[in-house]
Amino acid sequence: MNVTDPIADMLTRIRNASRARHAEVLVPASKLKSEMARILVSEGFVAAVEETKSVPENFLKITLKYVDGKMPVVTGIKRISKPGLRVYAGKTEIPRVLGGLGIVILSTSKGIMTGAEAHKAQLGGEILAYVW
Repeated sequence: MNVTDPIADMLTRIRNASRARHAEVLVPASKLKSEMARILVSEGFVAAVEETKSVPENFLKITLKYVDGKMPVVTGIKRISKPGLRVYAGKTEIPRVLGGLGIVILSTSKGIMTGAEAHKAQLGGEILAYVW
């Protein structure tokens, strides 16, 4: 299927699957999506990410995480910079999500990283998403 914003598609699939209490979700793979999924795993929002190789297309199998098996850990996930309106932040302008309870995912010149990592590395970049 042809998607104009693959990152928003990935985030929507994760949001919908967690609200429907699915154990895992399949997302078409790319380098950017796998890096974003790696950040979600390292920050504790999803349990695991596994890349599955198939003939027409590779997929990321994202295993979702729940609190006490009921409440999803990902309560909100929002795409910020869109194809029609790119949003950038300098090193001093990186926003905080829910007073520090959530994370900001940034695309910097040194790769995809969280807002805290970018602040520590003194880097700005494109704000891809908020996760809380």
